[in-house]
Amino acid sequence: MALTGESASREHRLSLEITRIFDAPRSLVFKVWSTPEHALRWWGPRNFTAHSMKMDFRPGGAWRGCIRSPEGRDYWMGGVYREVIAPEKLIFTFAWDEDNEPGADTLVTVSFTDVGGKTRLTFHQTPFDSADERDSHQEGWGECLERLQEYVCNV
Repeated sequence: MALTGESASREHRLSLEITRIFDAPRSLVFKVWSTPEHALRWWGPRNFTAHSMKMDFRPGGAWRGCIRSPEGRDYWMGGVYREVIAPEKLIFTFAWDEDNEPGADTLVTVSFTDVGGKTRLTFHQTPFDSADERDSHQEGWGECLERLQEYVCNV
């Protein structure tokens, strides 16, 4: 069912889209996004460390990860893969696991496009309950993608 009027406008305002160009082949960018050993090296905002990442990398498979803040607080998250088209697209749910009580699911779509040997990554996440929540994710995912850029340059 298509959104119209105010509902469509709210959906647009409360979604997040980030596009980055990576100086690396699409197959590599997809691989480091979809392999736990690699994701542990770049997942999370700057100054956070990922210390757990499990991926059942297939449609219907679950993923779960944990990032640790500089102060030592753990933030667990997880979801389910809805679509995996290597090396073009990932669609998965994302939710914070706050004190073992699942948070609201958002839907994340990550597209990987070959641009002359480089990769254009388009990240889209929706819906958010508030602009503050969306903006917080924009900052976190923005830093995460900066770390991904640094990582793929050194793989």
